[in-house]
Formats: sequence, C-alpha cells, structure tokens
Amino acid sequence: MGGDSGVLGKSSLELLGDVGGHGGGLPTLGSVRSLPGRVHRSGTKAGLLGRQAECEALDRLLAAVRVGQSRALVVRGEAGVGKTALLEHLTQRASGCRVVCAAGVQSEMEVAFAALHSLCAPMLDLLDGLPGPQRDALGTAFGLRAGPAPDRLLLGLAVLSLLAAAADERPLVCVIDDAQWLDHASAQVLAFVARRLVAESVACVFAVRGADEMEQLSGLPVMDVAGLSAGDARALLRSMVPGPLDEQVRDRLAAEARGNPLALLELVREFTRPELAGGFGLPTAQTLSGRIENAFRRQLERMPAHTRRLLLLAAADPLGDAALVWRAAARLGLGMAVIGAANDMIVIGVRVRFRHPLARSAVYRAALPEERRRVHLALAEATDADPDRRAWHRAHGTAQPDEEVAAELERSAARAQARGGLAAVGAFLERAAALTPDPQRRAERALAAARAKHLAGAPEPALVLLASAQAGPLDELRLAHAELLHAEIASASNPGRSAVPMLLKAAGRFEPLDTGLARDTYLQALSAAICALPDEGPGLVDVAAATRAAPPAPATPRVADLLLDALGRHFTEDARSAAPAMRRALAFFLTEDISAAEESRWLWAAHIIAVALWDDRSSRELADRHVRLVRDTGALALLPLAWCTRLIRLTFEGELDEAASVNEEIQTLVAATGVRTCFGYHGPGGGALAVAAWRGQQAETEHLADALMSEAASHGEGSTVSVSQWLRAVLHNGLGRHEEARAAAERACAYHPSPGAAAHWAPAELVEAAVYSGERELAARALEQLVATTQASGTDWALGVEARSRALLSQGDEAEDLYRAAIDRLRRTRMRVDLARSHLVYGEWLRRERRRLDAREQLRTAYELFMAMGMDGFAGRAERELVATGEMASRRTVETVDQLTPQEKQIVRLARQGMTNKEIAAHVYVSPRTVEYHLRKVFAKLGITSRNQLQGIA
Repeated sequence: MGGDSGVLGKSSLELLGDVGGHGGGLPTLGSVRSLPGRVHRSGTKAGLLGRQAECEALDRLLAAVRVGQSRALVVRGEAGVGKTALLEHLTQRASGCRVVCAAGVQSEMEVAFAALHSLCAPMLDLLDGLPGPQRDALGTAFGLRAGPAPDRLLLGLAVLSLLAAAADERPLVCVIDDAQWLDHASAQVLAFVARRLVAESVACVFAVRGADEMEQLSGLPVMDVAGLSAGDARALLRSMVPGPLDEQVRDRLAAEARGNPLALLELVREFTRPELAGGFGLPTAQTLSGRIENAFRRQLERMPAHTRRLLLLAAADPLGDAALVWRAAARLGLGMAVIGAANDMIVIGVRVRFRHPLARSAVYRAALPEERRRVHLALAEATDADPDRRAWHRAHGTAQPDEEVAAELERSAARAQARGGLAAVGAFLERAAALTPDPQRRAERALAAARAKHLAGAPEPALVLLASAQAGPLDELRLAHAELLHAEIASASNPGRSAVPMLLKAAGRFEPLDTGLARDTYLQALSAAICALPDEGPGLVDVAAATRAAPPAPATPRVADLLLDALGRHFTEDARSAAPAMRRALAFFLTEDISAAEESRWLWAAHIIAVALWDDRSSRELADRHVRLVRDTGALALLPLAWCTRLIRLTFEGELDEAASVNEEIQTLVAATGVRTCFGYHGPGGGALAVAAWRGQQAETEHLADALMSEAASHGEGSTVSVSQWLRAVLHNGLGRHEEARAAAERACAYHPSPGAAAHWAPAELVEAAVYSGERELAARALEQLVATTQASGTDWALGVEARSRALLSQGDEAEDLYRAAIDRLRRTRMRVDLARSHLVYGEWLRRERRRLDAREQLRTAYELFMAMGMDGFAGRAERELVATGEMASRRTVETVDQLTPQEKQIVRLARQGMTNKEIAAHVYVSPRTVEYHLRKVFAKLGITSRNQLQGIA
C-alpha cells in the first residue's frame, strides 16, 4: 500500500494499510476484483471491473491534492458493492503522498475518539508543533496527558492543524472505511475537518453505506457506487466459475445479486457445480446485507468447532491485535493448527482482519450467549495493558450481577469522561448498571448513564435508562435530578413543547431539598418558556409568576438569583417597576467577579435583560464577552449562541458584511456540533434571513422566512416565529411595501411577549408601517407598546427610536422637533441603521411638507448611509424619494473591496488588527495555509502586494 500508513499500538480500529504487510491483501471478489486474475475488457488494461468512471474520479482527486488543493469525498454504496476496492485503488495510486487510514468497527462505536486516534497516530510526532490549547486537547482526548475533557470543536481545530502540518511535508490522503461505524466523537470531528479544508494538500475520503447512514457527512461531495452492469456481472461470474455455467442460472444469479460483487461470490459458494450447471431456486425475501451475512453463517457451519471458536474470539476483539488474540486462544486451548479452515474469512498477520465486516457480525451473531461470554472472559484475562478494554471484555463475559465488575466499569467511565468520551461513559455506566446487584446503586448508575447518553447526543437510549432509574429506589434528591434530566432531554429535542411543565415540576421537587438547584431550574424554565409557542403549556407570564413564588434568594444572592428575580419581575410587572432589579442584575453580571462556569451558563439571561432595557452598550459588551469566554474556556460548542448575540448587534450597527461572515461561522458550528437553541438567528437559515432582510433581498428573505417558520412550528419555538415575522416587516418597510410590513409586524407583536423582536423591535416597525398605510389608530396602539419599554430604559437608542416613532404620528413643529431629537440621540450610539432610518423618514416628511431642499439633505444622508451598509432595499426607497425632490441619486462606484467574500472580509479585518496567520486561523476555524490562500486572493482582487496596504482599504 502506498504512503505512510501507520499502526497505533492502542487502537480500536483496523487500518487498511496493515493488510498489505501480510500478503493476504484486501478481499478480492468481495471488493470487485476477479479471480484468479483481473478481468480484461476489450480495449482496456487490467483494473477494477466496471469502475472506470469511479477510478478516474479518484485519480482527479489525487491530482488536485498534489497541486495544493483540498478535497473531501464520500464514497457511498451498499455492503459488498466494492467501496473498499476503490479505496485500495486510491491508496495504491497515491504515489508521493502520505496515506493514513482507519476503518469503523460496529462494536466499537461507543469508544470515544477511537477512529480519530487511529487516523492521527502516524502523525503524532507533529503534536508539539501545534498551539498549546490544541496540543492539550488532542493529548487529553488520546489519553496521552491528563487534563479537562476537551471541547469537540477545539479538538476539530487541532486535528485540522495536525493534518495541515503533515501536508506541509507532502500531500496527505486520509482514508476512512466503514464510516457509518465510526464512533460519534470521531465522526463529528472528522466531518468538521472535512468541511474546513480549503487550501491544504489534504484529501479526506470516507466510505459509507446508505444515504442515511451518517448524517454528519451530509453536504460533502458524494460518489455513489452502484452495482455492476449486467454485462460486468456476467463477466465476473465467468471468472469465478471456470467450468460451464447454465445461462439461465447465470442470469438469475446476476439478477439476485443486483450487480453486487460480494453477493455474487457468496451465492456462487453456496451451490454445488451440478446446481450451478442445471438451475435452482433462489430466496428473495431477505435484504442484500442479510443474504450476504447468512451466506457467511452457512460457510461458518461447515467449519470445525475449534475454528469457529477462534473466529468468534477474533470477532469479539475489534482491536485486531494478533498477539492478544493468540494469548486468549491459548487460554481456550486453541493452537495455530486451527487457523487453516478460517482463511476464507480472516487474514492474520501483525493484526487480525476479517475479509468483510459482515463476516465479523455473522460470526458473532451466530454464537450462543455462553460462547460469547467464554471468549470475552478469555480476552479479558489476556488483556494486560488496557484496563478499560479489560473491563469491557470482563463485563461482556459476566452473566450475573457482579458488583466488582460493575465498579471496574464505573472506574473506566471516569477515565473516559476525563478524555471527553461521553458516549463511552454512557456505555460503561449502562453495562455497570445492568451488572449492579444492589437495586438503589443500580438505579443511581442508570441515572448517571442516562445523563451521559443525553450529553453524548443519544436521547432515546437516555430515556430508556432514565425510566429504569426512576423505577428504582432513588432518594428524593436523585428523583428531582431525574425529573430535571427528563426535562433537559425534552428541551434538547423540542425546546418549546414539553420542556416548560417538566422543568417546573423538577424545580418544585428541588424546593424542599436544595434551594439553589430549585432557583436554577426555575431560570431554565424561564429560558424554555421564552422560546415556546404561546399555546404550548404554561405561558411565559405563568412561568414567571411561578418563579416569583420560588424560595427566596439567600441573603448574599448569587448572580443566578439576581437574574431570576429580574426576569420574573420583567414578565409580571410593568417595565418601569421591573427596571431597577434588571439594572442591578445586569450591573452585577458585568462588574462582579463571577466564575467562568456561572458566566457561561447564565450569560443568555444577562443578554435578554440588556435587550429588554435597550442597553446597546451592555449588549455589545456581553456579545463580545460571550465569544471571548467560550474561546478562552475551549467550550466552542457554545459558540453558535455566542455568535448569535454578536450577529444581532452587527445587524443593528449596519455591519452586514461582518454579520454574513458570522452567519457562515454559525452554520459551520451548528453542523459540526449538532447544537440547537432557539432565539431564531442560528437555526438553519436564521442568520441568513436577518442579513437578507436588512439587505432588502425579497425572494431570499421570503424563502428563508418560510423555511424557518415551518421548522419553528415543528419545534414549538415561538420566539423564532416572532423573529421571522419581524424580519419580514423590516424587509417590506425597506422596500416601501407598507401593507405587507404592517401585516408581518402585527403578527410579530402579537405572537410572543419575550424581549427583542416581539416586544421591542417589531412595535417600531408597526408604527412606521401603520402610519404609511393610513392606519393611525393601529400605529398609536403600537406606539404605546413601544413606549412601555423605551421609557423604562432611558438609553439614547431607546429614546431615539421612540422619538422617531412619535414623530411619525405628529405634525408641524412637534414632528420636526421629534425627528431632530431622534437623529441627535441615535448619532450618539453605534446604531447606524436606526440613525439612517431616522434621516429617511425625516426627509420623507420634509418632502411632503414641500421643503424640497431640506428634504434632499436628509434623504441624501440616508441614501449614502444605506449604500455604505449594503442595505439596498432602504437605499432604493431613499433614492425614489430623492428623485421625487428633483435630485438624481449618485450611484456609488463599486469598489474592489465589494468583490471580497464574507470570509475574505473577515480575514482582512483580523489582519488589520495585527493578527498573524496562525491567530487568524484559530479565530475562523481554518488552517494557516487556508488563511494564506484567502489573503493571496484578497491581494489579487484589490491589486495590493502586502498586508500593510490593507489598512487603506475601505
């Protein structure tokens, strides 16, 4: 095998590269190769039968990687169709490249980072060259050093840096077979890396089964591998059956196998020569993989008992360590002589490898339970250097409850948790619970296993374990924790539906047991209620009332206590009465010394209070602080929410290019982590909707809003619905379509009482839309709703928007004074969008007052601001008004900077701040080489030659 395939001593995966060293090779017919030699088609050289197009595509991939480009590819096809042979073709053709390989193993799917460890092992000599946090994350995940469990995205960035460093030496080809069986942690990280490769000489090629086998890889380029054509299938049959083959039998075999080479091989093996020559009936009820596995089972039945036991031993140990297998075999009285009959199924060299994954599963499933336990115990006794592997085998070799084994598994779970392997934690604890004799201890372990499963993103197994725990004799405190976990699982899958009443119930359970936990859970319930649709369980006001009845805060309140009291007052009292408590909580959060854990957990609540107070300065500080916090702590899975708060602020400040770049990051992070929260912006399309609406892109906005509304309804997320309707109102007010804007703004205002779109920003849109639609009574009611929040705030942003809205309903000198007051206040803020809109409506009013010269000044200012911000909808409205005054708007000359992509603009901004390529790479989650690649493109577009010249670009 070409390249540098390496073998990691402690690995749960088998490497493709190991096979070539044994002389056994990869499966021949099962991998679309013909026996006894390769099939020659007329006019072609020997090669993979019927795979010319696929081989050419892989050759092009290698050519791109050799010239410094990155490639990711998913090779998709059913079991036995020849994906592994195509990967072998890729690695054999990768001359001059470094090749690293790994393969998923079904029984190892819960061993965290197993595949990642296997893939990265040959490159770990480069580990010390990575930035400190990345080096520590990889070292901890792989058990090379002690430390806190690494954040999954920080780990992804570390792997990206490691692959890029390896590619600096020579092009790198990463081959991952049976990707559908990768452990979840590795799959998540590798999918993230595959999406972030841009300008490195790196290829990531995954082989996977059906379309739904691996959601993490969705969106990557796919090469579907179908069955062989009828002609190629018949040619393959001719090569397998050297004697006469009845034509009717041949056609039926080809049809039954549907062009699947492994199926053809196994079907042929099932029948005698006379049967092949004369015809027979074929079963049709099974799936293809089931037929192939059954063929392996029938082959197994013809083997001697001691050979079957050796195969079972190999199947039970996915590590593939031949020395371990032989030590265990000796304990079972099996010697080297038994291997001969197993040669059709396995290859044994330095490592043990089954010729096909279905052969492994066939062997394991065919064994009786007591036979499986016997080989697992032998493997446990033979394992001396890996306590977790020994505990796992020992557990599977134990039929009856055994506290000693359960405790050993619990210790393994603790070690797995230290490495960040939550799926492994859940697996160890689940088995520990099953083997625990004491009912109360069993319930406690089941509860811990359920939490680990939930945190690992496996809600259904978590619920099963949770039910088991709740059926056991748990004490009241643990029952309350079980209620809370049940609510958190429900909230993760459907934030607005059933979570609110469940969280309230859990909070009530905590009240007599732990006041702090009770109050924290009430705060979580408020968060869920803010998201929820108004008809989904208790309303937001009802939940807030319940929090007001909660046990009082201690004499020295925690930050969570202040935030809970402030939000409870906000939703149950008028805004002016609640404002002092809200300001106190916000000031405490911003100025007092609170732990990073508390800050990370409750920053969302502080941000909601800042929004409710129209406190643009605090909102900006919190948004920036949120991003810094998750970066500093390595908790990058929380970045989507952190970026969301920043995106909201950027849109109001008119920084739409940067907002678009932030949205790209949000989508990348959501795809990589699977994290989903409400608040509208960072669901699929949320940030893109905001940018499109403020830019005045009607078709894009309507499409994204419909999609977001549909998803929000399915998840019961009321706040997302109100955000979508508010942004529709923004779009239509910008385009001057005020009837449509009025309808959308009304729906946004009526839909949800939470701070932000519904209670603060949509009323301002409704005032403007209703006035221009001639519905002054509706505008007056909307103004009352707006003033209730702005007067309680008193910030320049709040009072500036209020003054503009009052001016729209006023006349004469009063209107003019209010317009000027709005502009004066908003000029003191960073809220350029509201400032430009104030100039616009003032100019429109002046034109209606027939003060054309004064109107031109205001409209020209508005137009220039809108154009500079990229708000084409509002700019078009200002331009039409300017034309109506008799002045032609001067179209802005398109500058070369506008040719940059959002990510290029973000890199330019960071480069202006003096960041190095490595620092920029860590900031935007790409490799330094990708940063260099983008900067070269920027220089070419802008006609500059150095980073210093970036300072002069507008």
